[in-house]
Amino acid sequence: MESYENLLERALEKLSQRPVLRKDRFEIPKVSVVREGARTILRNLTQISKTLNRNEDNISKYLVKSLGTAGIIDNGRLILQGKFSEEEIQKEINEYVKLYVLCKECNAPDTELIKEERVTFLRCLACGAKQPVKG
Repeated sequence: MESYENLLERALEKLSQRPVLRKDRFEIPKVSVVREGARTILRNLTQISKTLNRNEDNISKYLVKSLGTAGIIDNGRLILQGKFSEEEIQKEINEYVKLYVLCKECNAPDTELIKEERVTFLRCLACGAKQPVKG
């Protein structure tokens, strides 16, 4: 009969032979931005909202407020007043995901925004956690 240490060493050797591949099933969507004169158009607002499981209105309000500009939704696109780079808008989308999509407890993207009285909560469908979110 082999000792525990020998068995453990053999197990660790076998584990290290296989590369560990970890793919997260959730990826923050990449923005597609076009500039037309003094306007910036986020072309894939519908795709982003479907990936994040949030409505377009919610995402557009956040972007308009965080970028300090005006904007309207038109056929799945968000038209923003002003010139913004793809990096600026991507940074805001990443921040939105951190604040309003990912669970603070288990980091799962399976969440929903619910409103109780005057407070909006982020409820995780994976672990059941519920946290208030700001504004």
